[in-house]
Amino acid sequence: MAGPTETATPSTLATRVNRLVPAAVLLALLYYGQAVLIPFALAIMLSLLLAPLARALRRIGVGRIGSVLAAVLALVVLVSAVAGALTIQVLRVAEGLPQYQANVQRKLGELDAQTSGRLRVLTNEASRLIDVRETPSADAGGAVPAPRHPAAQGTLFEAGQDGSAAVQLRGLLSSLWRPVQTLGIVLLVLVFVLLEHESLRDRFIRLVGTTDIRATTLALTDAGERLSRFFVSQFAVNVGFAAAVWLCLNLLRVPQAMLLAALAGVLRFVPYIGVGIAALIATALAFAVDPGWSLAGITLGVFIALDVVAGQLLEPHLYGHATGLSPLAVVVATIFWSSLWGPLGLILSTPLTLCLVVAGRHMKSLGTLELLLSDSRALTLPQRFYQRALSGDPHEIIAEARTFLKKESLAAYCDLVLIPALHLAHTDEERGAGVNRQSVRIRTVIVDVVGALFGTDSKLPRRRHRGSVLENIDPGRWLRQQREQLSGRWQGPLGVPPGSVVICLGLGSPADDLAAEMLVRLLRMQKVDARHFSPVDMAAGLPAGASPDGVSMVYLVSAYPGAERASADSVIQGVRQLLPECPVVKVFCTGISLVPDLDAAQEHGDAVDSLSAAVPLCSSLQLARRAL
Repeated sequence: MAGPTETATPSTLATRVNRLVPAAVLLALLYYGQAVLIPFALAIMLSLLLAPLARALRRIGVGRIGSVLAAVLALVVLVSAVAGALTIQVLRVAEGLPQYQANVQRKLGELDAQTSGRLRVLTNEASRLIDVRETPSADAGGAVPAPRHPAAQGTLFEAGQDGSAAVQLRGLLSSLWRPVQTLGIVLLVLVFVLLEHESLRDRFIRLVGTTDIRATTLALTDAGERLSRFFVSQFAVNVGFAAAVWLCLNLLRVPQAMLLAALAGVLRFVPYIGVGIAALIATALAFAVDPGWSLAGITLGVFIALDVVAGQLLEPHLYGHATGLSPLAVVVATIFWSSLWGPLGLILSTPLTLCLVVAGRHMKSLGTLELLLSDSRALTLPQRFYQRALSGDPHEIIAEARTFLKKESLAAYCDLVLIPALHLAHTDEERGAGVNRQSVRIRTVIVDVVGALFGTDSKLPRRRHRGSVLENIDPGRWLRQQREQLSGRWQGPLGVPPGSVVICLGLGSPADDLAAEMLVRLLRMQKVDARHFSPVDMAAGLPAGASPDGVSMVYLVSAYPGAERASADSVIQGVRQLLPECPVVKVFCTGISLVPDLDAAQEHGDAVDSLSAAVPLCSSLQLARRAL
């Protein structure tokens, strides 16, 4: 008889095929349709860049068509001027190549003589000692080749001297036709995208669905504004970076500074490696033109300094420290888009990936893209705590907790992270997912984390074989026994002034005991004489020599909703019989629940839903009682 796994196999395969086929079709369209998609993607990116300029022109009274044409015309003039200037720079580099070649050969010869040349000298001496004479031809790497005369080397323009002028012109036009064609398509699409902006938005809303027009409109507006702001800011930073490079290289008298600056500005769109590539090219040119070695080092230092200034000072103020993408996603996206679309894909990789993340943030069907590509945390803080506890890694938990405590209180950490993590562990145990070894590991990690965060590790004595002991005792009881080693069975003196002791009483589960112990430690940090007891301790009565007047209030602590809360009323009745004048406050934490589980009637005293609320309540009730 076929098992459930075998019967489920066809549907599983069908589901996988249904997921893989659209992905394969999409990849094929991206690769084979790049002739259409690349101009369209460039037009969309440029429309986000020019949209603020078009809107500004409309605000001053220019019509819709006039503002779009003026913005596109400004872009064309700017690109044409830069392209013309860069063409002149490239021709000048080509003219100076013979001179640069001689200088590079001389420097490489000097470098070779100082490094591998000395090693060859030692080798020749060893060969001479054994009567092995090396001919000059055998030492091919040692001699520095004499520079050829520039006339013998030729130039870049000699390849077509044998052909006619018509053939050369035809070859030149054919090589320029594709870039001009792509540029024309980009400009045409750009004009229509800017003109049909509102219409495209309406069509997209209709495509996504008109059930919630308000939410869809807000999402599109937010996404468009964010992307436009990012592209404009990034373009401004890169242009400023290029201008600073041009100015510095001019001051250093590096030739073709404008070409190197433009290259640096364009390559800065490539994440992580773009500036490095531009710096290596500029350094290599400085190495070639300067007879000495200092210009190359200074040029490299200029690039490093300017990139640090742009990355650490300008970008954080304009669009934050990061793009909202995870570093791994940026690297993978760069490889993916460059393999599909070549150099243009390399430059467009970050903007395209950012568009996908924004789409995933506002569209549920694309939510997986945001999870995979964005730098947002995939797990919540309680989930991260629980996962690290399962792995037995208290150090990472403590490091994240200290980061959390820079902005929030320790009580808030207990309410928002630690107690919900306990609730997650309890949920897994109810489903039978937990094993004894994992439970012991979690208990050990919790003891380490609580001890480190409350600063009690250095004050309390260590016990050996803690892991084996925690197999039979819960963390709250263990932490309480640690304190009892210093302060005694009753965690302090019995003869105390009236109304000075606060009792924290867990409802009975291990999580309740731990929450009660954490509340005790939080109160003790506020100079309150708080003591941790269990329902069994309270049922045994007060110790000999202790007066009921010494207790000011009792906290009944529950970490999260559970079966133990059904016995809360009976526990409160026992407390009433033992301490008839003492107020009882329920501390019923929510755990991973969003809705507090507090009694509506409040028949047996006050109730709060967090340790953060319980700590200040203790001070206010004690002050009110003393006033009476």
